[in-house]
Amino acid sequence: MNTTARRALRPLALAALLGLGLGTLPAFAQNAGSKADRAQQAMAQLEQRFKSADANGDGQLTKEEAKGKMPRVYQHFDEIDTAKKGFLTLDDLKQFGAQAMAQRKGAQ
Repeated sequence: MNTTARRALRPLALAALLGLGLGTLPAFAQNAGSKADRAQQAMAQLEQRFKSADANGDGQLTKEEAKGKMPRVYQHFDEIDTAKKGFLTLDDLKQFGAQAMAQRKGAQ
């Protein structure tokens, strides 16, 4: 797989790692035209789920906010919150996903 294709798949892998839309990925894949389209849709879904879970709209997801709306994030909250801030940002989730993918790739 070339570098461009791998970059396009990163948001999909992030979505899978965070448990976003796993039940809808087959239909999602059928409806999207290209890997880049699917990646863009996966990132949009992540952003939408984050926004929906962020009850007060401050851009900071607390563990309590994650509990009902993003259960996998809730499950791994302390692992993702490496700075121990008590909240996560969308960038924190993206960074965690990228690190998890790199670790998986290194283990292969």
